[in-house]
Amino acid sequence: MDAFYASVEQRDNPDLRGKPVAVGGSAARGVVAAASYEARAFGVRSALPSVTAKRRCPDLIFVPPRFDVYRAVSAEIREIFAEHTDLIEPLSLDEAYLDVTTNKHAILIATEIATRIRARIKEVTGLNASAGISYCKFLAKMASDLNKPNGQAVITPRMGPAFVEALAVKKFHGVGPATAAKMERLGILTGADLKSQPLAFLQQHFGKSGAWYYRIARGIDERPVQPDRPRKSVGAEDTFADDIFALEAARAEITPLIDKVWRHCEAKALYGRTVTLKVKYADFQQITRSRTVSSAIRTAAEVEDIAHGLLDPLFPTGKGIRLIGVTLSSFGDDRQDESCQLSLVI
Repeated sequence: MDAFYASVEQRDNPDLRGKPVAVGGSAARGVVAAASYEARAFGVRSALPSVTAKRRCPDLIFVPPRFDVYRAVSAEIREIFAEHTDLIEPLSLDEAYLDVTTNKHAILIATEIATRIRARIKEVTGLNASAGISYCKFLAKMASDLNKPNGQAVITPRMGPAFVEALAVKKFHGVGPATAAKMERLGILTGADLKSQPLAFLQQHFGKSGAWYYRIARGIDERPVQPDRPRKSVGAEDTFADDIFALEAARAEITPLIDKVWRHCEAKALYGRTVTLKVKYADFQQITRSRTVSSAIRTAAEVEDIAHGLLDPLFPTGKGIRLIGVTLSSFGDDRQDESCQLSLVI
């Protein structure tokens, strides 16, 4: 979906149409959750601090998020997907992979399916969607950004390797800023540079991810679309109105986060073994600390004990803490299915 949260707000409030809109908090501690294309023209992006966003775009209009509405619209879109295929792998409320190799209308051309789906989404929700069509998930994802907003693009098997070679590694889906910076230090600036590196070199510098980079540099991604992809983690975080300097205050803020995570996990019968603590300081430095135990955690009290064990060594602190997050993961067997499947993916 194109600027999903912001587009929903502009759809529902005509006064916002054509104006720079940011979904999120406008207070000093706020963060932009989504930005309209009018706001993006000023360099406003998701995860940008609200004060910075307002500085870049003085006329920016902040709108509080309405996640219940976004989830309802997402469900409508999922129903449209299901009119064409049952092989749907959601990534978030506004994005999904679809395998249409075999589809419910026996349409032979994947681009035609994408066009139909986008038109139907517009008809039902009034919102614009973009699509990427390719033979694998990695390239479908990359193609989905080529003609945004309200467009689609296709990368064929013949085009795939050359497309990847010409692409800057910092634009690769799944390559974050830290990994991109490390690649650049190693002289890897483009897909072609990545492709020129032997597997052993990539594994030496990037561990188990090295084999993945080796494959995608050649346009190879054999991951199937997984309709029932298991949830890998459940987390909650909070940004504070005032920086936290004291351990007891930090412990008090962690308790409701743990309660929120545990309620969700217990409702879904998700029992993990890894607790991760995320801390962001006032200067925006971010750290994470994790601990994995030998057997599944069965109570919120266990999560709290582990979280406190990760939090306590961070104090005393010389700089304030603006955000704390807690995540529970390692639910059962998280090994990825590496089975091969040749498919057309939207």
